[in-house]
Amino acid sequence: MEDTWILWLLFQTSLLCCTTNQARLMPTFNSSQMFEGDSMSLRCEEDDSSGGWTVRRKTRIQQSQCGHGWGISAGSSCKIGFVFPWDSGVYWCESREGQTSNSINLTVSGGPVILQSPVLPVMEGDNVSLSCRTKTAASNLPAAFYKDGSLLSAQPTGHMTIQHVSSSDEGLYKCDIRGRGESPPSWISVTGRPTTVPTSTTTPISTASPPPQPSSLVFSLVCHLVVLCPYLCSTFLMVSLY
Repeated sequence: MEDTWILWLLFQTSLLCCTTNQARLMPTFNSSQMFEGDSMSLRCEEDDSSGGWTVRRKTRIQQSQCGHGWGISAGSSCKIGFVFPWDSGVYWCESREGQTSNSINLTVSGGPVILQSPVLPVMEGDNVSLSCRTKTAASNLPAAFYKDGSLLSAQPTGHMTIQHVSSSDEGLYKCDIRGRGESPPSWISVTGRPTTVPTSTTTPISTASPPPQPSSLVFSLVCHLVVLCPYLCSTFLMVSLY
């Protein structure tokens, strides 16, 4: 059931169109899962303040903007003082013209355990920290971590780090604390690092004439000799006669 819910969230995220870089949704929290009763804030970081960007969401109940039945809107920011499981869904920023920002998937759990994982996509090559938390006890209890349904690691302190993530680390993660319960699953997205194009260096083109080839020098010398020899011979004869 939980896996179906995550797939629904991912499907709703894929439906967002007209994505632009003019605004970015920035959460004040760093985990894609929260306990019921927690508070959260979201804001739209925008390049153009005249775009009228607002925080919107789509849940199992409805699609609407902040301040319309949920949250407190303050310009391009939105705050929810007490979250419930029905606040789970896809959140994004949208302008008056219908342009959309990046989106995040948020899961609010009414259960005893959550998985703290990055709410924003992680960059390829970075390290990712995961924590298995309970609502009523310390967050350093032994926990097992799973990826796509298979056991990934069992950690005595409830924390684990994935070193130098790659696209193969993208998937559905959850954790389990024996005797306490299991967290909902969360999808971890991995994005590639931007590539830098090396600056090309242009070799200046010389406009000087190429040096003469040896064969052309020999030919030129022969031509000069052919022209000068008759003149020299006639001059020598005239001098000898006189």
